[in-house]
Amino acid sequence: MTFGKQTTLRDRIEFKGAGVHSNAPVRMVLHPADVNSGIVFLRTNLPNGSDRLIEAKWSNVSMTELCTVLGDPQGASVSTVEHLLATFSAYGIDNVTVEVDGPEVPIMDGSAAAYVEAIDQIGVVEQSLPRRYIKVLKPVRIEHGRGYSELRPHEDGFRLEVEIDFDSHLIGRQRRIVDLGADVFRKDIARARTFGFVADVERLWKAGFALGSSLENTVALDGDRVLNPEGLRFKDEFVRHKLLDAVGDLALAGAPLLGCYRSYCGGHKMNVAVLQALFADRSNYALVEAPRRRASAGLRSDAGLAPAAAFMPELN
Repeated sequence: MTFGKQTTLRDRIEFKGAGVHSNAPVRMVLHPADVNSGIVFLRTNLPNGSDRLIEAKWSNVSMTELCTVLGDPQGASVSTVEHLLATFSAYGIDNVTVEVDGPEVPIMDGSAAAYVEAIDQIGVVEQSLPRRYIKVLKPVRIEHGRGYSELRPHEDGFRLEVEIDFDSHLIGRQRRIVDLGADVFRKDIARARTFGFVADVERLWKAGFALGSSLENTVALDGDRVLNPEGLRFKDEFVRHKLLDAVGDLALAGAPLLGCYRSYCGGHKMNVAVLQALFADRSNYALVEAPRRRASAGLRSDAGLAPAAAFMPELN
């Protein structure tokens, strides 16, 4: 996309479904919003009967275990926001109010495909004011065990380089590089589903997670088998889903990033942590207005080092 100005949705969009962790039914409505509104969640149907507004910002992240949760000091929260935010980010959508009447964004089919289809039908409109970007000026790196995540300067839009490395030989080591844009997101990232392992199911249920997971919304691994009758959508669906999560988590910067994101064995926690590190020092970044972006860039593979296959939300 080459929009130099802010954008919003052309019309409202409604979704109904259930949360992958809570299994709670939820109705979600995406409303067009005014310039400079940003992405804001309107959490309704709270226990005390009140409604709360929660900005989609890294500073409002309250949990990153198995999904990304936004919350406020009064205890209102909305979880599993990453797939929806990734779609907004890839489409260059700046201003939306997301009305949610349950504790979790609906999981749909475990990917962002439903959001892409709906936005393609409704359309995006340009608004009156220029978009602002966050330009990465200095490398920022977070390490955790053998994994790391980092943001580095990059002169041409927003690039992501994501690598995963699982003990399961059905996943193994996979790496993908993408220059983010709506076309490549729609074609190569949005349809990649969350995944997990049957062996982890009982532990997750006891902890209150994955209560709504099923073969309809999760790619399931049981030993060396993929349990989903239809199999995988991509042979490396796992790393593509990690890319999807990273795009969504990094959208919590509050404005589009101009830079390169790299991760190895990362996840929600490290995606958010690198934003915290970026904003900890004002010399790490600059706010700039509306550079032109390439219309659409592609997805590349660096060795996909294993056959792929995949259950339970990973919830990874």
